[in-house]
Amino acid sequence: METNRQKKMGALLQADLVDILQGEIRKNGISNLIITVSKVNITTDLSVAKVYLSIFPTEKAGELLKAIQSNAPLIKHDLAQRVKNQLRKVPNLVFYIDDSLDYIEKIDNALKGDENPIENRALLARRKKK
Repeated sequence: METNRQKKMGALLQADLVDILQGEIRKNGISNLIITVSKVNITTDLSVAKVYLSIFPTEKAGELLKAIQSNAPLIKHDLAQRVKNQLRKVPNLVFYIDDSLDYIEKIDNALKGDENPIENRALLARRKKK
């Protein structure tokens, strides 16, 4: 259960991380790439922030995550410059890929296609536990 302080810090870090990451994309002239920060979870001692990123197209997600992780100290420094008046100490940043949108899309496609157990009752017998 997150406290109100953790939620507020997460929202503050999320907004500034979006500006930092999208600013770097614009500054480097990279086109056809979208990075969004979908969620920031902060530990109870406020020392570590888990940053979940959604990267489109998803084919580039792995290599971009490695690049972002290698530049984490620089990102933390930029973040510290932005939030120096609000936070005394900036938490360490740990980046993850947020694949929840892909998961939702797989479920939608399964329900629209041949995998829909509501329309195809034969699938129910196959899915029952023995």
